[in-house]
Amino acid sequence: MNKKAHIIVIGNEKGGTGKSTISMHLAVKFLQEDYKIATIDLDGRQGTLSKYISNREKFNLEKDAQLQIPEHYKLTPINFRDTENIHKQISELKSLVSELSNKFDAIIIDTAGSNNYLFAEGYKFADTLITPINESLIDLDIFADIDLDKKEIGKMNHFSEFIWDIKKNIALQRKPFLNWIVVKNRVSHINSKNKDLFNFLLLKLAKKIGFRPAGSVRERVIYRELFLQGLTVLDMRNEKVKLKMSISHIAAKREIKALAEAISTK
Repeated sequence: MNKKAHIIVIGNEKGGTGKSTISMHLAVKFLQEDYKIATIDLDGRQGTLSKYISNREKFNLEKDAQLQIPEHYKLTPINFRDTENIHKQISELKSLVSELSNKFDAIIIDTAGSNNYLFAEGYKFADTLITPINESLIDLDIFADIDLDKKEIGKMNHFSEFIWDIKKNIALQRKPFLNWIVVKNRVSHINSKNKDLFNFLLLKLAKKIGFRPAGSVRERVIYRELFLQGLTVLDMRNEKVKLKMSISHIAAKREIKALAEAISTK
């Protein structure tokens, strides 16, 4: 990673796609590789990533586990009518990211599952954007209108247009091209015609809109269980983590490793 922090934004304007789980696992993955990592939760009202980190701090305290934890910050959206304080918070966010960029190797920003002013501002910092999507034909509609009968892609929808504007904003700042990665999340173990169609359309969308499909994260109960203790599948070898390593853990670790490698492969 460069001297200035590499900024990774995890974002999708739909909720329930596993953004916070991916944010936490990437943070721990990079910490274990001896990178200095900061995390920012822009969804402070729901605060899933913040709760995850809080659970991890509690586990460390109770078990003396000494698990690595990123330096964490949380911002909560202000009422949209309070324009004066909104502008102030945006300015504070810019100052925070600028300050952290000089201290850390990477900053991971977890965004909300709805489009508000913090959502919009967070994307502007991205060097890498990771968009997790559920393996469902319905979830593809954030990118474009799709004719399922003809298997054709229609006009871009709001999220794709929003990312296009972000790319233009990045170009105006003379920053490197946005590394946009789309990850299939909560992938089922069952093969089906819908799964084949989903993968076919995802590749067509990638070529038309300009993102890279990068692997998948399967649906695993273990992710939900580990959240309550602030743990990740990368922590299993810690002697204080009294959980048996299973085939599911090993496969999940490979998925996280593949995603981390995709970030540095442009």
